[in-house]
Amino acid sequence: MRRFGARIGKAYQGKALMADPIHRYIWFTIPHEDGREKTEKDLIDSPWLQRLRRIHQLQSARWVYPAAEHTRFQHALGTMHMAGEFGRHLYGSLREVCPEAPSPHYVEELLRVAGLLHDVGHGPFGHFFDDHFLDRYGLTHEILGQEIITKKMGQAIRGIRRSPSGTFERGEVLDPRHVAYLIRSPETAVAGERCPPWLTLLRNLFSGIYTVDNLDYIQRDAYTTGFSMDMIDIDRLVYYTFFTREGLTLHQAGTSMLTRFLNARLNLYSNVYYHRTTRALDLHLQEFFRETMDLLLPGNPLELLDEYLFCDEWSLYERVRQWGTEKGLKKRLSREWTKLNLRRVKWKMSHGAELSVDQIQKGVRFSGSRDYERQIRKYLPRPLRRLKFKVDLAALDPRPLNPAMEEDKRILVYNPGTESVSPEPLREIYRFIPARVVHFRVFSLSHDHDQELARAAEKALCEEYGKSKTNI
Repeated sequence: MRRFGARIGKAYQGKALMADPIHRYIWFTIPHEDGREKTEKDLIDSPWLQRLRRIHQLQSARWVYPAAEHTRFQHALGTMHMAGEFGRHLYGSLREVCPEAPSPHYVEELLRVAGLLHDVGHGPFGHFFDDHFLDRYGLTHEILGQEIITKKMGQAIRGIRRSPSGTFERGEVLDPRHVAYLIRSPETAVAGERCPPWLTLLRNLFSGIYTVDNLDYIQRDAYTTGFSMDMIDIDRLVYYTFFTREGLTLHQAGTSMLTRFLNARLNLYSNVYYHRTTRALDLHLQEFFRETMDLLLPGNPLELLDEYLFCDEWSLYERVRQWGTEKGLKKRLSREWTKLNLRRVKWKMSHGAELSVDQIQKGVRFSGSRDYERQIRKYLPRPLRRLKFKVDLAALDPRPLNPAMEEDKRILVYNPGTESVSPEPLREIYRFIPARVVHFRVFSLSHDHDQELARAAEKALCEEYGKSKTNI
């Protein structure tokens, strides 16, 4: 039997592959034979990352699309992979713009770790938890994630010395504060220091029109829901992206892929995230979620990180199930959770319309749901004015209102003919994509008065916007 040299065998040491339906394979670093070094495996196997296995990626849409049972954990791995792909491709242009940037393997790993940990602060039901519990404390999952990264995972992060592609240069150490900065850009510089220009440029990969985050979840959510859409050509989008002194830039040859991505994202929001039944389930959940969390986590999560580690959907379901044998508030909450888990949809859609900022007269703002409810009630027949109904407004910004001015959403386009870089070509790209879409829906407890509610809603919309009809 022929024996291969040790050098060939070592090429496979310290790395492992995991299969993934979106990216085919995701590689990650594991300890060498001595097992003493810190690697990505330590982060992946940490209680904080494993906790994300118990938090679904799609909070309520999974009750609409039966196969959409994937979790934040799978998405975190996919985002790590996307971040590494961008890091390796963009390093040349990053170093050209910022000669002081760290080594290529350091930049790759910094982006990968930030991608892996970008959702580590999420609570049960994801963004719903932000909007209906964390808001009480002025928090978001990103703020919690920053605390977890710096206070609970900092030691493991600092111990990593290589990316899947190679070892850092001597003296380079991952800074957890830089990881925390990438997942949420703070008002001030990192820990009171001046933020390095190269780090500011890398932040564009986590906040913008297309990011390492949404390039994974748009594909992953489309795949698991079975929603039919043109898949995004990620390789082409990555290939034509680079850094200039002005910021993240897309070559003109890649703009067709950007258009496809924006339309795919808009369609997924409209048909999955904002599906009428998804929103109906969320309306029901709003009625008891905050009271439930007040009992499960009675305090500011930022001050209760050890308890927050065990705050996930599995523990929530187990606790509320046990409340079924108790009395009063807990029994009532348990009963509502049972209805939700059995998919007993409480609210039925009686009317729906789509509004875009292009339809609305200049200077007129979108009203709130309570404002619309008052207007609709005014137009209902008198015997129905005590009817129980709710207005739901699901808003999506598929593109910036002003692509030249909105820094966090701006993408520059490189014209090879003129060798110029400008945000202006985006105006043509965005011309057929609405700047803002609001899904306007009226829900009631039955379909008995759909016709009356629809007529009243149309009158309320016409009164506000001066339109003879809406885009139903």
